[in-house]
Amino acid sequence: MKHFLFSVSFLLLVITSQAQKTYLQCGQLIDVRQLQVLKEKTIVIEGNKITDVLDGYQIGTAADKVMNLKTSTVMPGLMDMHVHIESETSPNHYLEGFTLNDADVAFGSLKFAEKDLMAGFTSVRDLGGSGVNIALRKAIQKGAVIGPRIYTAGKSIATTGGHADPTNNYRKDIMGDPGPKEGVINGPEDAYKAVRQRYKEGSDVIKITASGGVLSMAANGENPQFTEEEVKAIVAAAKDYGFKVAAHCHGVEAMKRAIRGGVSSIEHGTLMDESVFPLMKQYGTYLVPTIIAGRSAADSAKIPGYYPSMVTKKALEIGPRIQATFSKAYKAGVKIAFGTDAGVYAHGKNWIEFRYMVEGGMPILETIQAATWNAADLMGTQAILGSIEKNKLADIIAVPGDLTKNIELMGQVNFVMKDGVVYKNTLK
Repeated sequence: MKHFLFSVSFLLLVITSQAQKTYLQCGQLIDVRQLQVLKEKTIVIEGNKITDVLDGYQIGTAADKVMNLKTSTVMPGLMDMHVHIESETSPNHYLEGFTLNDADVAFGSLKFAEKDLMAGFTSVRDLGGSGVNIALRKAIQKGAVIGPRIYTAGKSIATTGGHADPTNNYRKDIMGDPGPKEGVINGPEDAYKAVRQRYKEGSDVIKITASGGVLSMAANGENPQFTEEEVKAIVAAAKDYGFKVAAHCHGVEAMKRAIRGGVSSIEHGTLMDESVFPLMKQYGTYLVPTIIAGRSAADSAKIPGYYPSMVTKKALEIGPRIQATFSKAYKAGVKIAFGTDAGVYAHGKNWIEFRYMVEGGMPILETIQAATWNAADLMGTQAILGSIEKNKLADIIAVPGDLTKNIELMGQVNFVMKDGVVYKNTLK
């Protein structure tokens, strides 16, 4: 009899726990789809999902939890479409490739992941690392460590000597000839193998380095590094496995090949000109501008010895130009998704990109839309993320005061909920 009563009590406890709802009372709520601010709303959450959005300040039942965000501006969890979760800029970065083991990288990545989450970025797209990014994604999914929801490319795909060739500028005896397994291709056949290798390893998205880059140890930062046929082969292979393709790109010809080849986004787009805008619009290709990365790299390049001389030259020439390009692209009607290249600068400062976007002419609410609704569209996750609506995952953040009057408030995130779990709440 005692065992029966205990079982019934335990069952009632479980049912009660499962039925508990959380009510977030929001002073201002951003509707990122309609680009409007709604006053005095209540978000109802059960488990990890939003079950309703109600007018006024609601409290539910005595069993429910109420959280007061009446003095804040509430919005969907932010999505950064370009991060490197495994690393962070430092003068020793180039040496670390020879001194750090995967375990060292993994332990270091934990603090980067937590910083990005606490800054309000509940989802990120990691565009290239050693493979530790895949393990970190799994650890976060299991709840073993704290961090944002990660969609990762695993290892970026390059051509021989290209921006993501992992052996650029090595001594000849250790340079070798990396191939598709290591993310280096030459020709359409290699392209298929490289994509399939990323699938085998557990990637979520494909990243290619369609042009030269700033921080790699190669002389040219803008030259095209894939043929159009190679890009098309990568995109075709990616489509077979349900992947979208992101293309790192600085130079115009490289962009045109990547866009015609079918990539979903151009990352950086630094030297994009008026000849590229119509092509971006025709193909529906997103620009992920990463303004903060360009500006931060240029600032670091001014510190003697911070980068190798080859990198310093490119950082000073290319980095400062991203913001003006973003402004022109936005005014031309190119689709924009928020991305920062976190890791090129210090993680947790991702929010500064909002400031630079506003400086570049984008209205405040549109910058938030770029980091939520547009980002979810680029990722193919609008069904579950990107807006605060019934049946979507409960990824919700808040900042103090009225965001529409001051974009700097994005650096003061006071509430972070991911998947229905509160990770940060500095409100009383």
